[in-house]
Amino acid sequence: MRFAWIHEQHPTWDTDKQHIIGAAPPGVFDRRYAALAPGAGLANEWWRVEDAGETVGYGWLDTVWGDAEILLATAPAARGRGVGSFILERLAGEARARGLNYLYNVVRPSHPEGDAVRRWLEARGFSAAHDGSLTRAVHREGG
Repeated sequence: MRFAWIHEQHPTWDTDKQHIIGAAPPGVFDRRYAALAPGAGLANEWWRVEDAGETVGYGWLDTVWGDAEILLATAPAARGRGVGSFILERLAGEARARGLNYLYNVVRPSHPEGDAVRRWLEARGFSAAHDGSLTRAVHREGG
């Protein structure tokens, strides 16, 4: 299995995003995603992950005060195949290339699997903060 990391130059809401993000259980993502019309423009930087031409996940990065807020989504059928870890490491590389300091993510209190997601991020080097965010330093090459 070899994943492709594809930067979306002008990201828009499409069928694959609706299937992976819009159809996620309530509480996982901002509910406004599910209401987007096909073709609607999206803010921030987006990448999709393909496996043999099939979209299996998304990662997006929003630069805020020198840090990278990240979100990632994996197609339900692709879970447990390393897609999430692949996305996370590619987002870390994107943040590193931009000279950013930290990756951070906030697991919504309404997320139905919030504890499991927090444990997954912590197992990948994230630390929980008092405000509910999880952060991880962006490691420099050779450092």
